[in-house]
Amino acid sequence: VSPSERYEVLFNSYYNGIGEQFPRSQRGLLSRPTVAEVLDYRAYIDQAMTRLLEDTSHPEREAIATRTVLGVEHERQHQELFFTDIKYSLAINPLKPTFIDVPMIGPSEVAVQAWHSYGAGLQEIGYQGTGFHFDNELPRHKFYIASFELADRLVTNGEYQAFIDDGGYQRPELWLADGWATVQAERWQAPLYWLGNSDSPMEYTLHGAIARSASSPVAHVSGYEADAYARWAGARLPTEFEWEHAAAGAALAGAAPAANTDEGVDSGYLQPRPAPAGTGLRQLYSDCWQWTQSAYSPYPGYKPSPGAIGEYNGKFMSNQWVLRGGSCVSKREQLRPSYRNFFYPQDRWQFSGIRLARDPAHNRQ
Repeated sequence: VSPSERYEVLFNSYYNGIGEQFPRSQRGLLSRPTVAEVLDYRAYIDQAMTRLLEDTSHPEREAIATRTVLGVEHERQHQELFFTDIKYSLAINPLKPTFIDVPMIGPSEVAVQAWHSYGAGLQEIGYQGTGFHFDNELPRHKFYIASFELADRLVTNGEYQAFIDDGGYQRPELWLADGWATVQAERWQAPLYWLGNSDSPMEYTLHGAIARSASSPVAHVSGYEADAYARWAGARLPTEFEWEHAAAGAALAGAAPAANTDEGVDSGYLQPRPAPAGTGLRQLYSDCWQWTQSAYSPYPGYKPSPGAIGEYNGKFMSNQWVLRGGSCVSKREQLRPSYRNFFYPQDRWQFSGIRLARDPAHNRQ
């Protein structure tokens, strides 16, 4: 029996068109295959792929190349998820182990929050260019966006603490119905990984348990928490279209992805940092994914690819919310204004944060 046949069920993550899958909820109980066996399987796959890609006479060569690039980009997504999964697993340990030792940046002044205004109009939404993009970033289409304002940085730990101190988790009027039900069921009182008390605020990070910086972005909040905070702050979450329109404009103005961390996850610094000084939109890609109020759904004219590959994005377009931007564990090469991340609104283990939006003053009365 070939390795492919042995592992077909085990390594089929979610493709129903391929066949049976091992239950996700039980994957953590698996003690086999061993690391050595997994590495042997990787070598087997590498050899098979090398032979396939070197076959210049293969009739499906173009399709093979396209799918191989998709596989590489998908692997980059999994590399990001490794960090979030490792953090979640280590955080359960009472010893609060350190994943990587890196000198931590000390507290800095909180950057004053400013608002950027955008006029109403019909805007182009979706990927534009010749590089790689996922199918859910297309078709590019026109979308009318009303005038809005967008905060120039992410919400900080200190600002979110004020929400907690004002009884944010005890006030049902601030929450969506499903969010309030989740807060009650899960007994949330603070973001995931917050430790200590008001006298000694701490948080767990991949660099171990550290003093919580009031100026750093609040991270690991659910969509429900982000929405409740925004309502408490007299604002709202942006739509994904507002976010993309603003980010695309910032890109044209020269704001590069991961401008705050330079190298993203490759810098080895695996924790959101305080907003840098500046006057433009900051922290678009570098620290936390940013929740939007938009449901994850197909763009007009979207058609999933035929076969099992069509399950890659299309079948998840239900009951999830879109996040935009990038985080401290993202690969810089993947970050662009049109990238659409998506999670269920109750999810908190991702490096997810909050960027506020609001309507113009004349509409806020």
